[in-house]
Amino acid sequence: MIDALILDLGNVLAFHDNEKLFEAMAKAFRTSRKDLRVRLEGGLWDRVNRGQLPGDGLRQELVARLGQEVSPDDWFALWNSHFTIHDEMVRVVEGLVGRTRLVLLSNTHDQHVAYLRPRLPVLEKFDALVLSCEVGAVKPERAIYQRAVDAAQVPAHRAVFFDDVARYAEAAIEAGLQGRVFTTVPRFLDDLRSLGVG
Repeated sequence: MIDALILDLGNVLAFHDNEKLFEAMAKAFRTSRKDLRVRLEGGLWDRVNRGQLPGDGLRQELVARLGQEVSPDDWFALWNSHFTIHDEMVRVVEGLVGRTRLVLLSNTHDQHVAYLRPRLPVLEKFDALVLSCEVGAVKPERAIYQRAVDAAQVPAHRAVFFDDVARYAEAAIEAGLQGRVFTTVPRFLDDLRSLGVG
């Protein structure tokens, strides 16, 4: 029996095209994508996901590293330019509200949350949002899965986690949850049926 559904955000509820993002960033900072990637190595993305560069802190870090000014407003639009809402999946999740506990579990930055939350009103109906930038832990660390289980208020084995990244789903299994790789909505619905959800 599954009593809680824990969902990833990126490529589950909202698609993200990282190549599009890096192309836009390279253009804004007047550099090549190759140079951009080199300059952004050294644990930057881990700091972003752990909430160590919140709000405008990330823009300021990039300006310092890349030597090119980008305004806060332009940066916010750029930083979120690669998202597209996964409408089909959102409709499915809306149909699950009230039928099972719903928790979001995501490696993300607070400015992504600020952009996506008003575009995903279904999130207001979730029982909890466990965001790496708020809790200071990231997938695939066991601690963040435990935070999601605690938020779901069910035993770990009675929760299932869906993520588009296989190693994150596998880490959920290692933490005692059910884990599934998200690929398509039809596959997701098949998995729900096999788990007896909904």
